Amino acid sequence: MTTETDRPEGVFRDAWGIPHLRAGSARDLARLQGRVTARDRAWQLEVERHRARGTSASFLGADALPWDRFVRRARLDDTARRCFASLEERDPETADWVRAYVDGVNEGLTGTAAVTPEFASLGLAPGRWEPWTPLAVWLSTHILFAGFPAKLWREEAVRHLGPEAVGLFATDGPGTSGSNGWLVAGERTRTGQAVIAGDPHRFIEDPGVYQQIRLACDEFDVVGLAVPGVPGIAHFGHTGTVAWAITNAMADYQDLYRERLRRTGAGAEALGPDGVWRRVARHTELIRVAGEESVEVEILETERGPVVAGGPEGLGGGTAAGTDVVVAGGPEGTAPAPGHDDAPLALALRYPPRVTADLGFSALLPLLRARRVADVDRAFDRWAEPVNVVQAADTEGGLLHRVAGRVPVRAEANRVRLVPAWTPGHEWTGWHETPRAGLTDGVAVMANQRGPAAPLGVEFAPPYRADRIRELLDGRRQWSAADMPALHTDTHLASAGPLLDHLAALDDLTGPAAGLRERLLRWDRRMDAGSQDAAAYAALRSALVRRLAAHPAFAALTTPPAYPEVLLPWLALAPRIGFALPHLLDADELYGVDRRALVREAVEEVAGQPAARWGDTHRLAPWRALPDPAYEAPALSGDHDCVLCTSAVPGWTDLAARGPAARYVWDLARREDSRWVVPFGASGRPDSPHHHDQLPLWLTGELAPVVTDWALLTKESDH
Repeated sequence: MTTETDRPEGVFRDAWGIPHLRAGSARDLARLQGRVTARDRAWQLEVERHRARGTSASFLGADALPWDRFVRRARLDDTARRCFASLEERDPETADWVRAYVDGVNEGLTGTAAVTPEFASLGLAPGRWEPWTPLAVWLSTHILFAGFPAKLWREEAVRHLGPEAVGLFATDGPGTSGSNGWLVAGERTRTGQAVIAGDPHRFIEDPGVYQQIRLACDEFDVVGLAVPGVPGIAHFGHTGTVAWAITNAMADYQDLYRERLRRTGAGAEALGPDGVWRRVARHTELIRVAGEESVEVEILETERGPVVAGGPEGLGGGTAAGTDVVVAGGPEGTAPAPGHDDAPLALALRYPPRVTADLGFSALLPLLRARRVADVDRAFDRWAEPVNVVQAADTEGGLLHRVAGRVPVRAEANRVRLVPAWTPGHEWTGWHETPRAGLTDGVAVMANQRGPAAPLGVEFAPPYRADRIRELLDGRRQWSAADMPALHTDTHLASAGPLLDHLAALDDLTGPAAGLRERLLRWDRRMDAGSQDAAAYAALRSALVRRLAAHPAFAALTTPPAYPEVLLPWLALAPRIGFALPHLLDADELYGVDRRALVREAVEEVAGQPAARWGDTHRLAPWRALPDPAYEAPALSGDHDCVLCTSAVPGWTDLAARGPAARYVWDLARREDSRWVVPFGASGRPDSPHHHDQLPLWLTGELAPVVTDWALLTKESDH
């Protein structure tokens, strides 16, 4: 009989082209993972490398310039370098393992330009990865996860509407990333062993943001979802005896400081909380822009952190050299800080890895080596960011439900709004203990609602998804892994309630409006792609959102300050109203807005529109670095507050750019009964049969099997 140690090494594939890798050691396996990822996803890795360095405009043009500028000013690449240097000192084994992955990437990229059409279309060749590039990719992927730009929105909302606006609009919005996750203990399953299931919600990209993979060596054998460009399996994994999964905890762990800056003969200075002006680190960088002149950007960093908006001349002005076209402009004092004093506005971003030089990569190898829940727990003690809620279970009955990550201890004001750097009391003074939670009746559910991470955040998802998952799980006592797709694909929209309540109160409607009212009050509240009632509800909701956004009560919020373009989605009024609509409709009073009249107008508008199905307008709109003119957007079921979270933006668009970036079911009874799927496929190469072969499964809610028998896999020829 062939034993695990006798099995041949190399790359194996299942029927879906998913790579199953085996090597003699963890280091050799990391190198193999890097090489295979480069072969399967060379273009994606090139895009991610540029994203992380702030050089995307060099081949994508001016549209990518706002992101490049943000990355440069936030010093992401430099932070990744610092974190890797620290990792080499603190944890040389993990640093060497990361280096091995990078070596594999560079080996795998050799010759890929000739077989990857995106490179040929732009005349590019893949660039070389550095040892810290995986850390930079991780950081650029997650830098906006904590939603620090929401503090800009709250600043404006409080300024114009008052403090109560924070609570009214406190909900996850279009810029956030979330997840569903649920853990069913063995007492509630047919096998007596736990099941973990869920789906991470992110902006859908093609190729996908998650890579199905199996990593096996003499130390471990793990299946899971990897982040392309990062070694190991961080978020979702199953080792055979223990499995884990995460959701976004919605914690707040990044701060924005209003800085007072002034030019000096030697550069610039910032006013500190002790009343002393101190020198600001300053240099300039050149951003190349395809087809246009290069742009010089001034990089400033105070003791709080890098300046990501504004400068000594404020938001709308120019640097001393007049070279940054977006931060350029008027004389000092002409761009007052919103709602405060007349000092020019500059914002410094303080984020944990910039402070600690630690991105939590020391958790990655221990996760792969985990055998029990206690091992997973200890590994996540080393986690840094993003801050997540972790659910784990093992074959011995061990269960885990906790928060993992680094959240600073500081004043409450820091979490909510911009805080003045020159005022004492806003310093970071330590790190929060991460909360833990148990199970209720053998079940734990996390869907970005106010769960165990509630003390650490401000804006959470409303409870609709979490409540619905628990309601479904409470519907029977015994569950199996095969039952879980029914939860993944549930389309019930509980958040429709407040608008339908307002509609029910309009009992004096006549004609087509009265007919629409009766239809929607009978509607089963399911956002199915083929449903005309779902389409009518969505049209009514959008019509109401547009009317609210146009109301004079909110007029001051229609034009935000001239913040960098990357941050503006968090300040867009219509999406903010759209996602907070249930709160706004349930509020006792809404700034004098006659909601009944606006609902009436919206009903009368929609009643005159031709019938349509929800899937006619609710379609998948993935992000691609290069547009695909042949792409035909498929119709989608679901909506933002459904368990099937395919996020339209009410009042803005019915297209869904965000949704389940993967689905998984981890079975602790038999790993081979686990299931998974991604939106497109295992390969990023358009000529591969596995480029989009999982899309039909993803659209219908089906899952592909997790193959664990090496005899059922096909060995790839060595090349």
